[in-house]
Amino acid sequence: MTQAPANYFTHLECSETGERYEADLPHNLSKAGKPLLARYDLDAMKAGIDRDTIWSRDGGFWKWRELLPVADDAHVCALGEIDTPLIDIPATAKVSGATGKVWVKDEGRLPTGSFKARGLALAVAMAHQYGLNRLAMPTNGNAGAALSAYASRMGMESWCFAPEDTPEANLREMALQGAHVFKVNGYIHHCGALVGVGKAEMGWFDVSTLKEPYRIEGKKTMGLELAAQLGWRVPGAIFYPTGGGTGLIGMWKAFDEMEQLGWIGPERPKMFAVQAEGCAPIVRAYEAGERHAEEWLDAKTAAMGIRVPKAIGDFLILDAVRESGGAALAVSEDAIETARTRCAREDGLLLCPEGAATLAAMEKAMGDGLLERDAECVLFNCGSGLKYAMPDGAKALDRHGDVDWGNL
Repeated sequence: MTQAPANYFTHLECSETGERYEADLPHNLSKAGKPLLARYDLDAMKAGIDRDTIWSRDGGFWKWRELLPVADDAHVCALGEIDTPLIDIPATAKVSGATGKVWVKDEGRLPTGSFKARGLALAVAMAHQYGLNRLAMPTNGNAGAALSAYASRMGMESWCFAPEDTPEANLREMALQGAHVFKVNGYIHHCGALVGVGKAEMGWFDVSTLKEPYRIEGKKTMGLELAAQLGWRVPGAIFYPTGGGTGLIGMWKAFDEMEQLGWIGPERPKMFAVQAEGCAPIVRAYEAGERHAEEWLDAKTAAMGIRVPKAIGDFLILDAVRESGGAALAVSEDAIETARTRCAREDGLLLCPEGAATLAAMEKAMGDGLLERDAECVLFNCGSGLKYAMPDGAKALDRHGDVDWGNL
């Protein structure tokens, strides 16, 4: 039997106050009502492991076990995870006015078709380690799909509460994978309130975005993986579709941990938090110089994954954006759809609406002088474009009639 990788996870820490929390029990938010962050013995890790040895392993994001909290192989829930590809889009970049390399990190290749697999696999694994059996969350679609799959894999219950206009494909995916699924007449934060209210009665554990500490740890593997794919360096800019912002926060944490381990230097990419004009609380706070974002009322966007009116980790998102020299940008629905169509037709890569928003934001950042046109950029396509409605471009053709080939 292969021995489990060494575990260096030591404790949790409040992201606002720094207060220490022991990791022998499950936790939600800190006493200050803020997200908890996992901490590791990086000095011991630095002496005991080699980055290239880890990178040579199979298993997708599970290869990073030394930098993850799961100690025992028995709690690892795996569904065929891979390292998601970096795909260059030269034709799209040229049309967009970019002269440097533009990569798409295509997270739609993960189990359940989105980057939510990273965070929820870790949340489920740690819940399993703590002996929890019933998990609940609000979801705009892809997170619920990941929770239902991994929970079922581990023999656990999942309860998903989604806005009533969540894409039907997501709702059916959750239900087929065993979740109890409810359509709620409200937004994702209204769904989250129901999860909180039902906790005492239903006895479930809340795995909402940043309301437990381990989804960040799963999402940070995007930063670990990206640096390794680029030869242990970081790109000039990262454009990240930002709803709850777990991945942006996680990657920023990963870069810090890698520098402490000596795996990368002090360089950091400019972090761009991308939102839709119809739901842009982080952008509004960024532009106003605020550290916390007020709730966005009457949110509207077809990019459901970034339709999050209020994010509990708002200050962590804004801190990372500002420290990196990046920005928070909002793009229009027309710009999102134009970007989605362009990338599909120019480079044959199907983006989800949230991923297309990052392409539109890159164009905006370069057009507004926030980023040099020759910068190396990584755009996060957070889910498979196949899960979303697409325009119907097919035409009817009668095989029994005379086909006017010249007018096809």
